[in-house]
Amino acid sequence: MSDLSAFPITHKWPAKNPNVIQFYSLPTPNGIKVSAMLEETGLAYEPHLINFATGDQTTPEFMSLNPNNKIPAIIDPNGPGGKPMGLWESGAIMIYLGEKTGMFLPGDAAKRAEVLQWLFWQVGGFGPMLGQLGYFHTFAGKEIEDQRPKQRYIDEAKRLFTMLEKHLSTREFVAAGEYTIADMAIWPWISTFYGFYKAGSLIGSEEDFPHVRAYGERLAARPASVKASNTPARAA
Repeated sequence: MSDLSAFPITHKWPAKNPNVIQFYSLPTPNGIKVSAMLEETGLAYEPHLINFATGDQTTPEFMSLNPNNKIPAIIDPNGPGGKPMGLWESGAIMIYLGEKTGMFLPGDAAKRAEVLQWLFWQVGGFGPMLGQLGYFHTFAGKEIEDQRPKQRYIDEAKRLFTMLEKHLSTREFVAAGEYTIADMAIWPWISTFYGFYKAGSLIGSEEDFPHVRAYGERLAARPASVKASNTPARAA
């Protein structure tokens, strides 16, 4: 039986089975990335809901694992050398799980580099830009008189979608000719942009970006994706 007592987060969110990966998250795009990877790989894990509505992400216990107070984060009781290890940042977790399992991250150096290129594209641009645009459109846009910040994110979101549309017009997946962690990082943001944020009309009509939309819908329909999109279950 693994001993995770050295991790203060387990005092607030006790592990029912400390021998499996402890997953601290919320089903937002960044959380879904990692839950999708966990589901696709078949790794045993235990989800713990980090409820933003009650400020869970800013508690000392959560921040003891992730000082950046963002989801997701994990504890792997069987980390390198067989020792428990905590990890945060969605991209870093996905690479770690890919290396741990040998799945969804190619071993071929050229293909691996291509996958990481698109993973970092999502982490550094696609996700942050859509997240900021979603904020202005869904939460605070009507309260801000100066529309230049919102327009900046509209323009950048449209540029990124245009780039991705061209890329997907000739391939099924973004990199390496197969489903990888790069795809898992990208499709939750497409789903959220058109679904939760309902921001698609800001960058074009329903006929625009057909390859991106079809790609997002196809990957979101995978059985692992469907489960991941509701893991951990939100509070009632």
